Amino acid sequence: MEAKILVDEKDYLEIELDSLTIAELLRVELWKDNAVKQAAWKREHPTKNPVLVLKTSGKKPKTVLKDCMERIQKQNEKLIDEFKKAVK
Repeated sequence: MEAKILVDEKDYLEIELDSLTIAELLRVELWKDNAVKQAAWKREHPTKNPVLVLKTSGKKPKTVLKDCMERIQKQNEKLIDEFKKAVK
C-alpha cells in the first residue's frame, strides 16, 4: 500500500491512498475514536486514487490514524488465529 500525505495540519489530515478498500476500512475504524470529528474519503473521479480526510479534536490526526491501524492489525491477527483453528 502506498500513501501520500497531501495536507498535514494541527487537527486535519489528508492522505492519498492507492486502495479504495483500505480507505473505507480506515474510515469505518476511525469513527471508533472519540477524538474524530470527521473521517471520510473522497475522489475526484473513479480513475483517481481516494483521499482520506481526517479531522480530530484533542489528539493529533497522525496519532489517531496510528491507533486505528494498530486496532485493525489486532483484529486481523485475531481473525487469522480463528480461521486457523476452524480449518484444523
